[in-house]
This record gives sequence, C-alpha cells and structure tokens, in this order.
Amino acid sequence: MAHVPAAGPVIPHCSVPAAPSAVPPAPPLCEESRRCLSVQHALHAAGLFDSTPAWRVSPVPFPLTARDLAFFETLGPRLWSFSKALNRLYLDSLKGRQPFWVHQYLDQGKPEALLEYARMKRFREAVPLVIRPDVIPTETGMMITELDSVPGGIGMTGSLSSAYGALGDTLAGGPDGMIDGFAKLFHGRSGNAGCLAIVVSDEAEDYRNEMDWVAGRLRASGLDAYCVHPRDLRFSEDDEALSPALFAHTPSGERPVSHVYRFFELFDLDNVPKSELLMYSAKKGRVSVTPPYKPWMEEKLAFALLHHPMLERYWADALGADVFDGLREVMPRTWIVDPRPLPPSAIIPDLRLDGKAVSDWRQLAHATQKQRHCVLKPSGFSELAWGSRGVVVGHDIPQSAWAAKLEHALDSFSSTPYVFQAFHKGRSYEMTYWDERTGQLASMEGRARLSPYYFVSGDEVTLGGILATVCPKDKKVLHGMRDAILAPCALRLRSGQALPAG
Repeated sequence: MAHVPAAGPVIPHCSVPAAPSAVPPAPPLCEESRRCLSVQHALHAAGLFDSTPAWRVSPVPFPLTARDLAFFETLGPRLWSFSKALNRLYLDSLKGRQPFWVHQYLDQGKPEALLEYARMKRFREAVPLVIRPDVIPTETGMMITELDSVPGGIGMTGSLSSAYGALGDTLAGGPDGMIDGFAKLFHGRSGNAGCLAIVVSDEAEDYRNEMDWVAGRLRASGLDAYCVHPRDLRFSEDDEALSPALFAHTPSGERPVSHVYRFFELFDLDNVPKSELLMYSAKKGRVSVTPPYKPWMEEKLAFALLHHPMLERYWADALGADVFDGLREVMPRTWIVDPRPLPPSAIIPDLRLDGKAVSDWRQLAHATQKQRHCVLKPSGFSELAWGSRGVVVGHDIPQSAWAAKLEHALDSFSSTPYVFQAFHKGRSYEMTYWDERTGQLASMEGRARLSPYYFVSGDEVTLGGILATVCPKDKKVLHGMRDAILAPCALRLRSGQALPAG
C-alpha cells in the first residue's frame, strides 16, 4: 500500500468566521539583504534566475587584492602567448620540426576528417579568441587547473557584473566588460556583410538563455547579433562574390551571417545539425568561425606538454624565459596517462611515488590515500571532459575505486586520453549569501574557483570580467552547483564581503 501522509488536526466547523489574527509587520531589510534581492531581480529580468535557483547570491562581489588583480591582468597576455605557441608546436610537430609524439598525443581519438579540416592552410594561424582559465587561490598562490576554449558563463558573468555595477561596486573588467570584450572580437573584422550568429547546440542547451542575453546586449551596443540553434542555419548556393553563403532564421527574420561564435563541442559534431554546411562555409571563406575547429587547442594535456623536459627549449624560445617560468609556476604538474610500456632504463619524468621513480602507471594503483593527492580527468574530445563530469580526485575515493579508475583511464588511451594532475587545495573564504529557504542572510565557509574571461582582438587581450564560484569547503571539485555562491570579482572591499577565513 502506498504511504499516505498523515492528515493534520481536524478543525471543527464553525458558522462564525474567526477573526483574522494580527500579523506583525516584517522587519525592514538590511542593506545586504536589499542588495541580494536587487541582484536576483536583475538576473530574473535577464532570464538567468528563476524560482528554483541553481546557485546562491552574495550581497557583495568576491574580493581581490591589488596583487590578485595585477596577476589576472598580466595572465591574459601570457595565456594568449601560450595558445599561439601551442598551435605552432602542433604544426611544427606535423612537419617534423618538433617531436612527432606531440601531435600524436593531441590527435589521439580524433576523427581523421576533422583533423584534415583543422590542418587546412586557411586556418593555420587561427586560435581561440576567448580564453578562460579556471584558477584556484591557494595558501601559496594561484593555480590554474585548466583552460577552456568554449567556456560557459559569459552571459552569467556579464549579467552579474551589470547587476553589481548598478549597485556601485567597482568590478574587475567593469560592469560592461564582458559585452565590450565580446563585441571587440567581431567589430571591424573583415568579411561579407552579415550578422554574428552565436550557435548553441542541444548539448549546450543549459547555456542558451545566457547566450541569448549576450546577443541582446550586443545588439544594443550596435552589433547585429543573434543566438540561434544549428537548425536555424540555411546554406545558399549563391556564388556571387559578396553574397554570404550562410543565413540564419532570427526573430528579426532571415539574416545573412558573416561571423559565427561556435558554442558547441567538437566531440559532438555528429549530433549538431548542419555542422557540415557551417564548416563548408568557413572553408570557402564565406563566414569566420571562432573558436576554430582545432581539437588540439582544446586538450588538457597541453599542461603536460608545457612541463615536458624534452620541450623545455621550445617553450623557453617561444614564450620567453619569464613567461615560461611564470606559467610553469601556476600550471600544476600534469602527466599524460599513457599505458605503453617503457624501456627498463626509462621513467615517467618527475613522477615519484613515496620518493621513488615511477616507470609504470599501474604502480600508482596501490598508492595510499595520502599519496593520492592528485586529479585524474579526460583530456578532451569527450562528453566527460567538460563540466567536471569525468574528474576523479584521488584522495577522495577508496583505494579499490582509485585502482579501478586508473585502470579505466589506461584502457581509454586510444580513444580518450586521460591526464594525471597534482591536486592543489584551495584556501578557505568566509562568504555571506541570501538563503532562499529562510529569507535571511547566512554565511558559508568555502573554497573558490576564479574564472577570468579574456577577449582577444588583434594582439590586444582584454580582461572582461572574473566569475567567482565559491563552493562549500567539503567539496573537492569546484564547479557550479546549488550550494555554490556565484559572484563577480571586485577590488574594493565592502562590509560583509568575502574575507579569507581564519
């Protein structure tokens, strides 16, 4: 029998209506509460916040010291140099100027047709124009866990910056930095007359509202932009030189397209309608597409290449000694989980277990919890490689489960290579948020992931904004979740703003 909830107390019928009980007036809201509700109202108006919020709102932005802000302002140009150097390293590896195994690692598991397309001369110098690292503030400094070339959160960070900017906060990148930075990617770029189409696939559906908000703000800034589904695209066989070959169905009617912002993952191409037509249009020069169709630019194992001793000379020459050393300090040690046997005299460079060199990944299967302060995750080109879906924190699971995860990573090498990365614990912050359940302010001790967004126009790298995701301190993997606080970053400290715990 199904369980039936117990009924409440029976109230006898009374023919005389009971006098309404006096309801005391609600106490006036404090400034911090009013700020939270103001931010919620702004996000709700933007279509990015509903009655069942997927995250928490803080009354104030996340604080940055002057030193923190200086770090983020110099990080963008360094990562831009790294992106260009990574692209050159791959192409030089194909030509035999660099070790052949570089492109072999980066090509592992990719369809040959996609690789042939990506290597075309027309796209040789193309690299992603939006760069978003995920940065963890630790007790000893900042650590970058990975780079995202197709990042979500552009609209969320932009709307949060706008909402807090309206309250008088001085934000990293400014209240309109995200929209201004995104617009610079396309203003003044050569191409046929047409609009910008932000193409969002089914797999990225969770981000459609925020990218639709971005498109609306871009139109308000004077850029003809629309957020569309791949099904909304139409290809034309018109061969006139100045006639765009691609059109998009928009709320304003059918519009010719000259630029496309690709908001879908390359591993999902088979499920993206009309993806071949979009690629053909880019191949013929009828539209520009960013991020480019270059799977090697979307691999987490790029961190392993930066730390590989055999590539040290290349990176030092390509980046300059200062940038190279600086990136090695903030990009954690990373290794490619390669199951192939090594010669008896060989070891995995700089990987040690209990002080001893490691020559076989299976030696790590028996590592103790204390020895497993590491992260195991797919490098890229997989539905598990984004959104923290495939991340395994070594010291967060039992030894038997760790051994099974490691074996799975080794078995997946041919289709989805995994990386093994040193784990760096984030520092603790005390942060205030609006508790929807109680209708009051509450506090939480958590750890932060800071995600700066850099926009590249020519060789100018602009910091558009920084999104802080503060998760409860017991969470090992930091990402957007119901219990997380999302806020833009600001330099100025205000009463109640996040402060380092302890």
